[in-house]
Amino acid sequence: MSDFNLVDKVEGITKEEFKEHYLSAQRPVIFKDLTKDWPAREKWTFDFFKRQYGEWEIPMYDDSYHEPGNGYMKPTTYKKFRDYLEIIANKPTSLRFHNFQIMKRAPELSKDYQTPTIMDGFMKFALMFFGGQGSALNLHYDIDCSHVFLSHFQTQKVVYLYPPDQSDFLYKLPYTNHSHVDVLNPDLERFPAFKYAKGFKAVIEHGETLFIPKLWWHFVYYSKGGFSLALRANDSLKTKIQGASNLLRHFAFDSGMNYLAGKHWKDYKDNKAKQNAHRAMMKMGV
Repeated sequence: MSDFNLVDKVEGITKEEFKEHYLSAQRPVIFKDLTKDWPAREKWTFDFFKRQYGEWEIPMYDDSYHEPGNGYMKPTTYKKFRDYLEIIANKPTSLRFHNFQIMKRAPELSKDYQTPTIMDGFMKFALMFFGGQGSALNLHYDIDCSHVFLSHFQTQKVVYLYPPDQSDFLYKLPYTNHSHVDVLNPDLERFPAFKYAKGFKAVIEHGETLFIPKLWWHFVYYSKGGFSLALRANDSLKTKIQGASNLLRHFAFDSGMNYLAGKHWKDYKDNKAKQNAHRAMMKMGV
């Protein structure tokens, strides 16, 4: 099992202190007070979303999201938003509703939060993620190379993080930003290098915000049903270009090869990930 260091929690930190200790150092941190003046902190509840948007028909995703074939990265089913919220508020489920684009579907929600001033380069683009107790978002890094500020509401969420230099130990799949390793229940016979990965653990409570540096791996676990808002920032032209390249090379190429080759493409990626992990262990002398 990989080692975990707890992510720092800070309050009242200045922009300069954040840059010195976390942004420039590329270290995750949890802000306890970044959302203290947001209406969303009190306003956004399960009941609020049921009242306002309960009639929406929304796509549902589960653990089959990355299985090869026609269902690759596609919804498992669809539900009324109110029915789904009723489920995640009261009982465990593997179903998730993710990448909900606020500015497209419900732009009025943008009045309930403010763009942080803790760093420059924030985008207007915002996403929300909903999940039930026990559900998880697989190990990945964000393909567009942005820094992510993830604010959680109502309950608690646990995020396991790994820096980019741990990619080989995580069995990064080529042409993707994903790994098949289950951080909470790793199959060490299939993924023996994972036990050498060095990671961090972040426990986010209601109203807290996790800073995920660009290209950092994260495995998101809903210890209780809840939802989060992700805001993104990018203060470097170089990483913007890299992100655009990733979207083209990884997402488009990988999806196309999955469509054409299915399981053969999956097997190729798995084998390459194992070869890279084996090389990483050899460098360590194990």
